[in-house]
Amino acid sequence: MVLERGLASTRVADIAKATNVSGGLIHYHFATKDDLITEMLRSTSEAEIQRLREIADGPESAVERLDHILRVCIPASRDDQGWILWLDAWAVGMREEHVRTILLQFEGAWIDVLRDVIAHGVVLGEFVCDDPQGAAERLDGMLDGLAIRYTLDAGNMSRARLLEHARVAAAREVGLERSAFPIETAP
Repeated sequence: MVLERGLASTRVADIAKATNVSGGLIHYHFATKDDLITEMLRSTSEAEIQRLREIADGPESAVERLDHILRVCIPASRDDQGWILWLDAWAVGMREEHVRTILLQFEGAWIDVLRDVIAHGVVLGEFVCDDPQGAAERLDGMLDGLAIRYTLDAGNMSRARLLEHARVAAAREVGLERSAFPIETAP
């Protein structure tokens, strides 16, 4: 329902009807719609961060882990439901504190994972980067902006081009040539 109607326009009654449960049952578990939306966003963001942490802690080289994270974090397609949810949440988060809080926690955790992969690559001698935190913040901002353009189909950017931009930027941030990253664009 949230993906269909948007965070701001979805009502508890809509969710109850779509899930074939009573509104009373939903309110038994969640006092308000804000509580329900907060828990839905928290659960979604925690699952995404857990997936990224598993990649970050995986057995691959630092370059492979960074590339894997880049591929996972960009939209799979223009109608990627996860990205549509986050785009909507960013808009709502400008006005609603409970959504903004979840978004800031999610962004912070995502940047931490990215920073940790870069810092680990530095320790291993695979990367040269004197500011892993700054590199992670710059990559985050660039990826968010390009993913928005891609999702909105602005400028006819393909997913392959988006991934190429991400790889070029990541290579520059960690002191590598672009050729250190794969050429293929498979997710």
